[in-house]
Amino acid sequence: MVTAVPARVGVRAEGFRHVGPNWYAAVMGTAIVGNAGAALPGRPGWVRDGCTGVWVLAAALLVLVLAARGVHWARHADEARRQLLDPAVAPFYGCLPMALLSVGAGAPALGSPVIGGHAAVAVDAALWTVGAASALLVAAVVPYLMVTRHRIGAAGASPVWLLPVVAPMVAAALGPALVPRLPPGARQAREALLLGCYAMFGLSLLATLMLLPLVWGRLLRYGPLPVALTPALFLVLGPLGQSTTAAGALADNAPYAVAPPYASALGAFAVLYGVPVMGFALLWLALASAMVARAARRGLRFSMTWWAFTFPVGTCATGATALARHTGLHAAAWLAAALYAVLVTAWATAATGTVRGLLAGGLPAPAAQPAVAAASAPPRTAGAVASDGPYQVRWRPLTSAAGRPGKDSGPSPAVKR
Repeated sequence: MVTAVPARVGVRAEGFRHVGPNWYAAVMGTAIVGNAGAALPGRPGWVRDGCTGVWVLAAALLVLVLAARGVHWARHADEARRQLLDPAVAPFYGCLPMALLSVGAGAPALGSPVIGGHAAVAVDAALWTVGAASALLVAAVVPYLMVTRHRIGAAGASPVWLLPVVAPMVAAALGPALVPRLPPGARQAREALLLGCYAMFGLSLLATLMLLPLVWGRLLRYGPLPVALTPALFLVLGPLGQSTTAAGALADNAPYAVAPPYASALGAFAVLYGVPVMGFALLWLALASAMVARAARRGLRFSMTWWAFTFPVGTCATGATALARHTGLHAAAWLAAALYAVLVTAWATAATGTVRGLLAGGLPAPAAQPAVAAASAPPRTAGAVASDGPYQVRWRPLTSAAGRPGKDSGPSPAVKR
C-alpha cells in the first residue's frame, strides 16, 4: 500500500519547471472534441459551429504549451533531461506529435472559416509532416530508453507505455486526408503517402500488440493500478479506436492512389478489422469504467491523468463514425453519438479541473505524479520514500489474513490530507 502525504513544496514558485510533456494531453483532448464532432453522421449545423470554436481553442492551447515547453527546456534543462530518463514521464513525449497531428487535422474542416481554405490546408500539411516525423522518432527513442536507461520494476507495466507507439497510428489515421490534395499527376507521391500511412498503421498496431499483454498481465498479477493512475486505463482505448479510424480513412482515400481492386479490398478490410476491434474497445471501456468507479470510492481526486478520459474516447467515437460510413449501420452512428457525448462530458470535467488547479496554484505539478512513480518503481522496503514530488510516497506492505503478501500488495495509494 502507498500512503501519499502532501509535502510542503511551493509548486507555483517553480514556474515552468513542472510543465512536462503530459500537458500536450490537454491539447489532444481539446482537439479531438472538435474533430470528432465535425465528423459525426447526421450532426446538426450548430455542432459544426461549436466545433470550430473548439478547434480555435485547441490551436491556441498548442501554441501556449509549445511556448511553455520551450521555456522549460531553456531554463530547466536539467529537469527536462531528468524527465526524459524517468520511466514514468518519458512515454508522455508521445503526446507532442499527437497534439500537432490533432490540431492540424482539424484545420481544413474547421479552420477554413477562420484562416481561409488555402492556409488551412497548408497548416494541416505542415503539422502532419512535423507530427508524423516526431511520432516515428518518439516511437523509436522512448522504447530504446526504456530498454537501455530506464529501470522498471516487476509491477511497473503501465498503459502509459502505449503513448509513444500510438502516435504513428494517429499519423496513419490523419495522413490519408492529404492524399487527394496532392496534384492529380503525382500518382507516385499519392501512393507513397497512402502506403506510408499503412506502414505506420502496422508499426503502431504490432507494437501495441506487444505491450497490451504486459499491461493485462500486470493487472492480473498485481491487482488494480494505484488509485491516482487508474484513469490511465482509458489509454488502451487509444490504439483501438484510432486504428479503426485509420482503417476507415485509408479505405476512403485509397481510390485516389491505388488500383480499383486494391481500393475495394482496403474498403472491405476497414469493416473486417474495425468491427471486432471496436467490440474489444467497448469491452475495455466497460472494464476501465468499472475500475475508475472503484477508484472513485477509494478517494480518486483530480489530476492531469484525467485527460486520459478524453482523447482515447474520442478515437472510439471517430472509429464508430468510420464504421457507420462504411457499413451504413444506424447502430454505428448512434454509438458514435453516444461516445461523443461521453467525450464532451469528460472534456468538460478535465478542463474544469485543470483551470481550477491553475488558478489555485496546484498546477503545473511535477510530471511524475506519485502514483506513476510508485507504479514504475521497483519494490521497496516498508517506510522507504518512493517519490520526492509534491507528495511523499511511503510504502507499507499489505498482508493477507495468513500473514503472506496478498494480490493487492502492489502499489495502491491512499491520499491522506
